[in-house]
Amino acid sequence: MLRRLRHTGWRSLLATALFMSGASGAFAGPCSVSKVSVRGDFGELQFNVEIADTFDERAQGLMHRASMPRMAGMLFVYETPQPVSFWMKNTLIPLDMLFVDVRGEVVRIHENAVPGDLTAIPGGDNIFAVLEINGGLSKDFGIRAGAQMRHKSFPQNHAIWPC
Repeated sequence: MLRRLRHTGWRSLLATALFMSGASGAFAGPCSVSKVSVRGDFGELQFNVEIADTFDERAQGLMHRASMPRMAGMLFVYETPQPVSFWMKNTLIPLDMLFVDVRGEVVRIHENAVPGDLTAIPGGDNIFAVLEINGGLSKDFGIRAGAQMRHKSFPQNHAIWPC
């Protein structure tokens, strides 16, 4: 077996290892709890995310943070699609908010939400998730409504870009 592996090359060995391991651990497949992928005319992007999927986590959000790494964010996930509205109370950094339906389609984007602003930012009626990223990144990358998002939180039987 060892002799055979030497002749197959490292790429084949890696592919076999990934297949046999179910692509878990350090070699996570296309979907990971801590990663969100977004694709559109701009190509494909990946953000490292924290998940806010409980009432308390969603209420806290990104408040009181002085900074956030460029390709990081927070993914707010709801139990069912619903009307959502955000504000920037106690939020210290400008944020872009991507409002997403249960299929993973970005239906609305609010760019550069103003830190500390108490004005309601409506997302829509049937929102399943909201991705908050650093303010200005949507414009910088060309992310627009209609972009598609992939994450384990989206029901895979509804997803337009499944895991």
